[in-house]
Amino acid sequence: MALTKLVILSFLAVSVSCNGQEKSNTFNGPTISKPSPIVIRKAKAVGLAPDFDTTLVSQYIRSIFQDSKGNLWFGTLGEGVARYDEKTLTYFSNPDGFNNNTVYAINEDKQGNLWFGTDQGVYRYDGKTFRNYAQKDGLSHLDITRKGILVDKLGTVWVGTHSGVFRYNPVADSKGEPSFSLFQELGSINVAGIMEDRDGAIWVATSNIGVFRYDPSASLKTGGKAMTNLAEKPGLGENYAGGIAQDKAGNMWFTMKNGIAKYDGKTLTEYTPEDGLGGTEFWGIYIEQSGIIWVTARGSTTRFDPSLPLSNSNAFTVFTPADGLNCCVQSMYQDKQGNMWWGAGQGLYRFNGSRFYQVKKNAPW
Repeated sequence: MALTKLVILSFLAVSVSCNGQEKSNTFNGPTISKPSPIVIRKAKAVGLAPDFDTTLVSQYIRSIFQDSKGNLWFGTLGEGVARYDEKTLTYFSNPDGFNNNTVYAINEDKQGNLWFGTDQGVYRYDGKTFRNYAQKDGLSHLDITRKGILVDKLGTVWVGTHSGVFRYNPVADSKGEPSFSLFQELGSINVAGIMEDRDGAIWVATSNIGVFRYDPSASLKTGGKAMTNLAEKPGLGENYAGGIAQDKAGNMWFTMKNGIAKYDGKTLTEYTPEDGLGGTEFWGIYIEQSGIIWVTARGSTTRFDPSLPLSNSNAFTVFTPADGLNCCVQSMYQDKQGNMWWGAGQGLYRFNGSRFYQVKKNAPW
């Protein structure tokens, strides 16, 4: 059963990151298939394994994002970033100054620019050209983490790296000055993920010291500290893949070493394989618009319905490779039409309500 424990806030932190049970339920969701797109590759991909399956959208898809125009972007390992607009699938790997083939994070700012986090810094795409930001621009560490780019409600661009969080200053950029600066309140930390909650607070998951919450208005509202850290407990400090999400009720969810955890502002509730989660070494967490929670781990992916009691056999449904989804899920995303997408160790996947199917360049989208 779930373990519930009261945690006292001193600074605010947690850790975010499938052998399965028999499934007795199925789920319905949007699965409308689109025509096969025309594939456009602007440059030759490099560093791919000799046995790479060229029919795949890409072997490894590290990030998925839908922009304000409805285009889907897929950040890959070895093939740069690909844009899908329902008519074409366009790969950008070395054109127009985008000289990087691995993309870990994607986001869009208020002006419609796309931002890409890579292992060579950050790239901004204005629809025509790419601009790279690296050490000369203030990024002391160039390896951007997965889920490492945030555009907050005010329009500020935040970038998480393995040596801290950096913020973008467009005014400095327009003057030709270093446009990124270290967020000193957190210092040099190993960032695993970053997000903004519905109240405007910034949450930063680390790889070893839990999760921090930054709310500059806290001192004005409650007299509390702007920066808090959820006091670490065994297992919560190892947030391997930066799994972090918020549900409609305002609860924060994180992946941790041995499962996932829900934080309601006072109490931390853990869910582990003993409760029904599948797999080991938990990586990611994603909450659908419906409230359904997906959790990825080594060996399987779990669908968790938190509205059901744990005693209900339908609360946890574990999917393994036998259900169509290849192991090693590295990204999850729900588009504006409600479709769920997964990037795994063998390409791109969708879910038809009962099992996963692979999306390839030529079909079925």
